[in-house]
Amino acid sequence: MAAGNKPALLILDEVQKITGWSETVKKLVDEDKWNNKKVRVLILGSSALLVQRGLTESLAGRFELHRFPHWSFAECRECFDSSLADYLIYGGYPGAVPMRENYARWGKYVRDSIIETVIGKDVLLMSPVQKPALLRQVLGVACAHPAQIMSYQKMMGQLSDAGNTTTIAHYLHLLSAAFILSPLQRWSGNKLRLRGSIPKIVLRDNSLPNAMTLPSGGPELRNPAWKGRLVENAVGAALITLAEQNGAELFYWRERDLEVDYVFKYGMKLLAIEVKSGQARGRPDGLSAFLAHNKEATGLIIGEVQKNNGLLSISLEEFFRDPAQILGKM
Repeated sequence: MAAGNKPALLILDEVQKITGWSETVKKLVDEDKWNNKKVRVLILGSSALLVQRGLTESLAGRFELHRFPHWSFAECRECFDSSLADYLIYGGYPGAVPMRENYARWGKYVRDSIIETVIGKDVLLMSPVQKPALLRQVLGVACAHPAQIMSYQKMMGQLSDAGNTTTIAHYLHLLSAAFILSPLQRWSGNKLRLRGSIPKIVLRDNSLPNAMTLPSGGPELRNPAWKGRLVENAVGAALITLAEQNGAELFYWRERDLEVDYVFKYGMKLLAIEVKSGQARGRPDGLSAFLAHNKEATGLIIGEVQKNNGLLSISLEEFFRDPAQILGKM
């Protein structure tokens, strides 16, 4: 304790590993407040679910939650001189950077040290999971379809274990709470319809779909269709983080065969976003349809634009260097 009751900072790292930590912290915090001691407590933990459970169970009204997202492209470029091409394949886990020269070793590290650790020590300890194998299969299917719209029925058709849509939705919720993925809802302007929509699944880091789906790498990594999915997924992950940090919301939009990759809602403003891994030719039909039905919205293309089509545009490199700049385009 600081001498003379001066302000002090107490840092507790990985406190979630101690049984009953939240009750003890609550007791000590309340005692310090009662005795007018100026102590601030900083609780750090790598297990997001376990830390949040302790906070909400015992420390309600006594904490402010700060989330540390996955490393951004700007951070990876500054610390590791990563190119955008590297970031789209290997993602932003700093511990995996030294293994990039050996893709198979890198993929094994991501699966064993990151994915399995989160599932085994975070998700399975946080919530009762009757079928751990099915949970892993759900993650595998999600990783095989980054930034794709997938109904629960379609996911069930790709699972070998028996399950139902309620179970799959619950497992996606657990994986979302562990910051592995985010199921986006369809924009409709109607909250009731939003809740029952088919999700678009975005992985929070591009290392996850690559390490899980392409364990040996190879030419499939450069397949144009897969590359397009990786680009769209990485943009989505950056937008999710941006939304969380600014009190915004992220959706997708689809009506029959027309689609908008992302709809960013910031206060009363809407930004309809189309992601292009290649050169965009003309105005995308989905974006035109959305803007026609939502007069208050602004359209934005993230990617290379071949010619002026009346829409705002930004290159992929420019976007990933500072995703927050799109807030000024709304």
